[in-house]
Amino acid sequence: MNDREPPGTLAPHIPADLYHRAQTTGQPIVIVHTTQATGRPARAYLIPIVVVTAGALGLIGTIAAVFALIEYAAHTAAAIAGAAGPIGIGGLTLKLTRPKGK
Repeated sequence: MNDREPPGTLAPHIPADLYHRAQTTGQPIVIVHTTQATGRPARAYLIPIVVVTAGALGLIGTIAAVFALIEYAAHTAAAIAGAAGPIGIGGLTLKLTRPKGK
């Protein structure tokens, strides 16, 4: 048996002995070209987008919570100031709210 490579361009996964055996028995050689996907898979783009979106939503939620706490504190301070009236220490009197009559 001759151990030289077969003539022409063949796929690199066909061994020479298989080619020679196919030539002696008369079997056809079937070469299947498979094309691999070029580029990056969708997962490579999807995971960073999901992470960034989750971070952005978390940041927006945190900012909304801070604004809600500030608004609650302002309303609480206004309610306490309205109920307490003027505060006096020694001879100084401080009005925390404007009078309702004017």
